[in-house]
Amino acid sequence: MTFVSWRNSSIIALIVSVCVIGAKAQSLKSTKLDPVDYADPIIGTMSKYELSNGNTYPAIARPWGMNFWTPQTGKMGDGWTYTYTADKIKGFKQTHQPSPWNNDYGQFSIMPITGKPEFDQEARASWFSHKTEIAKPYYYSVYLADHDITTELTPTERAAIFQFTYPQSDSAYLVVDAFDKGSHVEILPEKGMIKGYTTRNSGGVPENFKNYFIILFDKPFTSASGVDNGALTGNAQAVTTNHAGAIVGFKTKRGEKVTAKVASSFISFEQAEINLNEVREKDFNTVAKAGRDSWNEVLGRVEIEDDRQDLLKTFYSCLYRSTLFPRDFSEWDADGNQWHYSPYNGQVLRGPMFTDTGFWDTFRSLFPLLNLLYPSMNTQMQEGLVNAYKESGFLPEWASPGHRASMIGNNSASVVADAYMTGLRDYDYSTLWEAVRHGANNVHPTNSSTGRAGYTFYNDLGYIPTDSKITQNVARTLEYAFNDWSIYQFGKAIGKPADEIEIYKQRAMNYKKLYDPSTKLMRARSSDGTWRSPFEPSGWSRDYTEGNAWHWSFCVFHDPQGLIDLMGGKKEFAAMLDTVFVIPSHEGMKSRSMIHEMREMQIMNMGQYAHGNQPIQHMPYLYNYGAEPWKTQYWVRQIMDRLYLPTPDGYCGDEDNGQTSAWYVYSSLGFYPVAPGTNQYALGSPQFKKVTLHLENGKKVVISASNQGKDQVYVNSLKLNGKKYSKNYLDIPTLQEGAKLHFDMSESPNKSRGIQDADAPYSFTNELKK
Repeated sequence: MTFVSWRNSSIIALIVSVCVIGAKAQSLKSTKLDPVDYADPIIGTMSKYELSNGNTYPAIARPWGMNFWTPQTGKMGDGWTYTYTADKIKGFKQTHQPSPWNNDYGQFSIMPITGKPEFDQEARASWFSHKTEIAKPYYYSVYLADHDITTELTPTERAAIFQFTYPQSDSAYLVVDAFDKGSHVEILPEKGMIKGYTTRNSGGVPENFKNYFIILFDKPFTSASGVDNGALTGNAQAVTTNHAGAIVGFKTKRGEKVTAKVASSFISFEQAEINLNEVREKDFNTVAKAGRDSWNEVLGRVEIEDDRQDLLKTFYSCLYRSTLFPRDFSEWDADGNQWHYSPYNGQVLRGPMFTDTGFWDTFRSLFPLLNLLYPSMNTQMQEGLVNAYKESGFLPEWASPGHRASMIGNNSASVVADAYMTGLRDYDYSTLWEAVRHGANNVHPTNSSTGRAGYTFYNDLGYIPTDSKITQNVARTLEYAFNDWSIYQFGKAIGKPADEIEIYKQRAMNYKKLYDPSTKLMRARSSDGTWRSPFEPSGWSRDYTEGNAWHWSFCVFHDPQGLIDLMGGKKEFAAMLDTVFVIPSHEGMKSRSMIHEMREMQIMNMGQYAHGNQPIQHMPYLYNYGAEPWKTQYWVRQIMDRLYLPTPDGYCGDEDNGQTSAWYVYSSLGFYPVAPGTNQYALGSPQFKKVTLHLENGKKVVISASNQGKDQVYVNSLKLNGKKYSKNYLDIPTLQEGAKLHFDMSESPNKSRGIQDADAPYSFTNELKK
């Protein structure tokens, strides 16, 4: 007879548990890898306050889902909710956090434990290992070593199923933590249910904000206790306090699975019950498979034929990040009607609502990507913007969930204009015309990040002066000029009369007011025209937003030719672009107190090029306008190869709600939207051997590249639909009709291709000459 000690039996059980987890993941996928199998939610999580390698967390969700779930390693209220270097998990949190800098709202967590019923986050926390962690966009699993419990979760848009595999125990528990700053929890043992609400938020919510949740268990409770500010009440009575919670107990056999079905609503408990129908009659595997299928449909819009696994992982992980935000904030009643809790006025109103995005980041490439691959989704988002304007009097610039005081600009104008210019129609764009004009000539009464701070100075002088006491004056002026161009193009496209749009046409050239010929850079000046002095181009001064003159001087998205003319011609322009990559990255590090964007630029060793922040991300594509497209090809591939990796530290700065990811998605295809609203993409250097874009209209864009390889970064020639093509841009309508692009790649640049004036992409100056 063989005797197995308790210690050995525990080890055997752990091995079996790990095998079961692996089998679970395998059972949810076929032998052939699908797009979702390459997407890794862990990428970017090796971040901290001082240095961002993405500042992401594992968002386990459906595409654009109302709720995300994530393992929680950080303390309650910490924006760094999950960090790869952490050793312990404190809970599994429903989250709506778009960024650690904006933090979270509508958050609560659940945590399975054994032994003593502990509510304190540190006391209940468990050691874990990434070796027993599986993270997929639709599924998460981890072994909690201190409790000998495996936790699995799989979400829908507004609900989720948890599956906890407990050891044999008379003291198995489930902790529900509704967080502090006002919460409520009640236990209903006869229904096997816990319900409650959380009000914890980081701003941008009305006074009546609540996130109502319901948790339904498949196993009776053997014990139940409310928690009142950390103290167990010893009974199941409802608790309404600063920090409410609950702990319910079970008697479990080894390997027994306890299922918890969770749903929430921003509208009411009754709506949370309706939302629970997304999982109520379904088992774990059914929901997980539906999540997998949903992600494969979304990620499968891009079909890649290539055998380089790291590139495939990087690409589909970036595409996954590009299809999380903005989240769908709407809910559906029992009759199939769409409603939303308004994060602007606190009312429950009909129609769509989307939130958790900052247009300062995402106007650049995230929203253009939606217009290309997911236009029906962005059509809903545009209607959501209509509702946001009707409910608050302004379009949001940074919404989470309502107006947030974050960043600058009036880039909602670009998001609106680009959607219409690329062909979206089935929404109330007439109201959006009213909205963009209003935002251009007003500022929100309590939130200067919404509308235009300093618009009176800008409208009167053509720029925001240094003596206006409005910071980031150069950055605001440059963005307002582009925003005015966006409004002009939008108005012209929808047939507005010349006298209504002429002013925006004129203001689109306001960027020239801050061009300093002596330095060939954009420089702050006072209301009397005096230039800021002393002036250090590499200095991260308050005249710019998270950057310096080298970053911001090229933010003339709509008129590079106008900037070329100011600088004295194409050679001078290209030389200035070159200089960005030449000036040592340590220059400017002592110009102000250190912020993480500065450190990220410094350690990447690309001179003053700071890809970890948005203002300069388009800049490598500007060589296309200066008749040196081979430099675009070189630098774009350098950035993709060096700054994007399929690892926990895989980004070179904040991922920012899909923007930095969308940059990679576009660039790896071989083109990029330098100026949303122009209906053009600037060409770059494709990274894959063959890609097929499956457009919503049924058309296909097939992108192939011969002689493709890591060293073959230069475009020797390009054929568009079988014909030789010399332009440095692609017209979006041509792609929307279906197209075939064939690149012939080379290790050496072709300096005779794309050098004619007619080869350059759109510039407003050239439009005005016609």
